[in-house]
Amino acid sequence: MSQSEGAVAPPKHRSFAALSHKGFPLFWLGSATAMMADNTEHVISYWVAFQKFNSPALGGFAVISHWLPFLLFSIKIGAIADRFDPRRFITIGMWLFIACSLSWGVLIATNSLQMWEAMALLVVHGIAGVLWTPSSMLLLNDLVPRADLQSAVRLSATGRTLGILLGPAVGSGLMLLLGPAHGIMVNALFYLPLLLWAFPFKRPFQTKPRSEAAPQRGFAEVAGTLRAIRQHPLILYMTLLIAASAAFIGSGYQAQMPAFANALGHGDPGLTYSMLLAADAAGALAAGIALESLGLLRPRSGTAFVLGMLWCMALMGFALTHIYVVALGFLFLAGFVELAFNSMSQTLVQLNSPHELRGRIIGVYALASLGMRLFSGFTIGIVGGLIGIRWSLAGSAALLLVLFTSLLSTSRRPPRAA
Repeated sequence: MSQSEGAVAPPKHRSFAALSHKGFPLFWLGSATAMMADNTEHVISYWVAFQKFNSPALGGFAVISHWLPFLLFSIKIGAIADRFDPRRFITIGMWLFIACSLSWGVLIATNSLQMWEAMALLVVHGIAGVLWTPSSMLLLNDLVPRADLQSAVRLSATGRTLGILLGPAVGSGLMLLLGPAHGIMVNALFYLPLLLWAFPFKRPFQTKPRSEAAPQRGFAEVAGTLRAIRQHPLILYMTLLIAASAAFIGSGYQAQMPAFANALGHGDPGLTYSMLLAADAAGALAAGIALESLGLLRPRSGTAFVLGMLWCMALMGFALTHIYVVALGFLFLAGFVELAFNSMSQTLVQLNSPHELRGRIIGVYALASLGMRLFSGFTIGIVGGLIGIRWSLAGSAALLLVLFTSLLSTSRRPPRAA
């Protein structure tokens, strides 16, 4: 590959280096809290919708409405946010999240929730997510210097994982203490820290010059960005790595965890089932803390592919084992290496993106890492309905392992002469 494999390593590793820069600690705390609120809202709203409508179709629509906006709008949002201030989009996203939580609460409290209203709120929630996520990725370039970008990416991923880990517990607790209506309205308060931090009139840091490239219209912007990425092999391969992992597996197996729990003999609600749900997130959280503390795994494309292969093998082991403790271990390992290769690939893309294309390229990365998860519902869920969920996950992981091996081999070949 012709591009740099990352920033020059500092003379001495500093644990949690990104936290030493003004603006980042509050951004990290606000982002983790907002992610917790996002998942808390899912827990309460999905439970209410299931109780009221008992509609598998609505459950499927919830997944589609969550990921489809990333597939359609990530590149456009990245381009516009890079041209202006990403905090404006974060602010709009937080307002939309708050409006969704309050609307759910009012409709639940008045017992007037209709199917179309639930679908509309799910769509707005998905749009809020795509406004927030690519903008937050871009903002890391303003908050920390280049040498500490991997630390910022890893810590951001760790904070989001912490929010994902805490969200179900907070959602369940709010429903038990306050009921679903008041609980989801209280949840709106958890979006306020990031909203107040990102509000355009607050400037806790010095914003770097933004791209002056005007966004193009429609598909021309997507096609132009993809053509530009082809000229940067490192960015291309890291984007392919993350897109393939999202499309083949993504978060599809997490939605099928009840089926895996039944196969392991722990399908009843309780501590053992909850541990199965939390093992993956706990591994990711441990990876963020351990890698930041020890300064391991400098950003390298080959390392990212190897970590991706380990992720495939861990998920194959989880899918095929019949021993509960072993399944927990494989899930923990899967979460650990998933955070490692996801944060490493994003770091390499951020470090090597040309300034004039940075917003669009980050948009493509968001599309690849999040929008492509839409297809994991087919590779894991639909295929699982035909051949069994354990075999669909194991098969998807095996195919992805072969694809990663092929991409790694191709990426190491010297470029052909013109």
